[in-house]
Amino acid sequence: MGQLKDLLNGEAESSTQILALSPDNPDGGPKMVERVTKESGAPPGFPLLADVDHKVIDRYGLLNPELFRGRTVPHPAVFVIDRSGKVRWRFANTNARIRAENADILEALKQLEEK
Repeated sequence: MGQLKDLLNGEAESSTQILALSPDNPDGGPKMVERVTKESGAPPGFPLLADVDHKVIDRYGLLNPELFRGRTVPHPAVFVIDRSGKVRWRFANTNARIRAENADILEALKQLEEK
């Protein structure tokens, strides 16, 4: 996801906010930053939000009923939400190995900018 932030430029960068949401407690954020930094060579460059009671995750129907390594995790998802709060594009998959492609996210953001 850090690569996506690098691809945003000009107007899209100034009008776009990337957030990551996790059911981990706030102490899990630094661990995530450490892992992302180790894997990609740089920190994520966007806020990591804790949704411990998974209220937001439940609202979007993303809670995975199966535990992963003894933890509750959501299905991987990406949402493009306009300033009024309307979901304009979404990607979700129950297979954690299948993730949204940066090119698809950028196209969704481009479409949003054109409206």
